[in-house]
Amino acid sequence: MTEPVPSDQTSFDPHAQARYQVRFDWGYAGAHAVARDADVVVWVDVVPPLAAPADDHPVVATALAASVPARAAIIEGGLDTATATARWILDEQVRLGRRAMVSIIAAGDPRSGGGTRFAVEDLLGAGAVIDALGGLGIDFISPEAAAACAAFTGLRGAVAHLLTASASGQAAVAAGVSRAALAAAGRLDAFDSVTVLRTADAAE
Repeated sequence: MTEPVPSDQTSFDPHAQARYQVRFDWGYAGAHAVARDADVVVWVDVVPPLAAPADDHPVVATALAASVPARAAIIEGGLDTATATARWILDEQVRLGRRAMVSIIAAGDPRSGGGTRFAVEDLLGAGAVIDALGGLGIDFISPEAAAACAAFTGLRGAVAHLLTASASGQAAVAAGVSRAALAAAGRLDAFDSVTVLRTADAAE
């Protein structure tokens, strides 16, 4: 049986994943697609671009702000903060007093000619956050989010290796980043705090 499509065909966008509480997509374009009604946007960038400044938080926040609702909180999440990120979102849901709509955005690698290249470490980081959310009962997730979660749970034991062996990891090593530093970025739940790029109060 096919699922019903909203009667207003002109406003229906299947890429928005709007029927689900937790959505997943890639890059700023993906944020524009799946975060139109988000309460929380999670930016996942496990191995930041080598050309990025040491603190590119304002750049990311400004770029995301152009694609997400003014009311949405914007936070960073990933492998090393997966559980802390999920708890932060649960606390925000309690504060709102209703179901919080969550968009998980994998940064990917920017292409020189524009667009976003797949980055395995960001897929795994997003999946780790989605898995942690499910553990707290926030588990009404889109198929796209479910696939990211399955990638993480299926490869959990190989994360450290994948980070250093991935295209992004190899580029970082070639640029002088140590393998130990990359492995640290893949250490699950190494930190119990979350970087907040924009609070919901500031957005309001």
